[in-house]
Amino acid sequence: MTAQTEQERLLLGTSWGPRVLTWGALLVMTVLWLIPMAWAVNTSFKTEADAGALPLSWIPPDGFTLDSYRDVLAAGNLQNWFLNSVVVALMVTVLTMVVSALAAYGFSRTTFRGKNLLFALTIGSIMVPPQILVVPLFQQMVSWRLVDTYWGIALPQVIAPVMVFILKKFFDGVPVELEEAARIDGASRLRIFMSIVLPLSRPILAAVGIFVFINAWNNFLWPFIVTSEPELMTLPVGLPNVLSAYGQIYSQEMAAATLAGLPLIIVFMLFQRQIVQSVATTGLGGQ
Repeated sequence: MTAQTEQERLLLGTSWGPRVLTWGALLVMTVLWLIPMAWAVNTSFKTEADAGALPLSWIPPDGFTLDSYRDVLAAGNLQNWFLNSVVVALMVTVLTMVVSALAAYGFSRTTFRGKNLLFALTIGSIMVPPQILVVPLFQQMVSWRLVDTYWGIALPQVIAPVMVFILKKFFDGVPVELEEAARIDGASRLRIFMSIVLPLSRPILAAVGIFVFINAWNNFLWPFIVTSEPELMTLPVGLPNVLSAYGQIYSQEMAAATLAGLPLIIVFMLFQRQIVQSVATTGLGGQ
């Protein structure tokens, strides 16, 4: 009996009743979650007349069309905003992974005065709403002359206490004996971290990178505050400006939302195995 089968037996029992109810509930929730997404994609391929017509229908009378996608791509500066989102999301992801991994390894493997207090403050900062930090962060960006720059958008998003906690939990499970053997061979702590710990942490690093990338890609509040130049706007900031200029255009709104969410779906589909594996190995799934 595999570990997964044993886990299912412990959670659902051996009778078919709980299994049928559980899978039935999961199927219902999946359908309820997918229907809005399917409707958004369906609406994006309709003409504006069909998108606003009553009664609503999945198959439009005038047929499906790509006009909404052409109009969205032609209006505004969508390609530039897409590039800005990619650049900012990659910057935030790389910097966050570097800072969080180093901090987590320090908390996991080193001993220094005030370590427990500093770690408690790090965990406590998770409960601080990010909206509270908007004003001081903006003043800091103004003093550093980073407003309307990539660095001004990316740097305030780099600090991620949740990712520090997740990585520390994983590093705690890495066998200390491997590091001790490398230290006997003369390897420095940085060499051990780069050559031993990080290669063993690829699943969790991939998951952390995906979570950070998605959060940075979807972030609206901070890029909206720190940017005023249309050329530096990201997709979440730029798309509402274009759409509001033309009023309520349902098919174009759904087309824009589909284009903005497509990269995230692709990233998740490519790295879903790493996400599941990281959740299982770090105990975040309640195990």
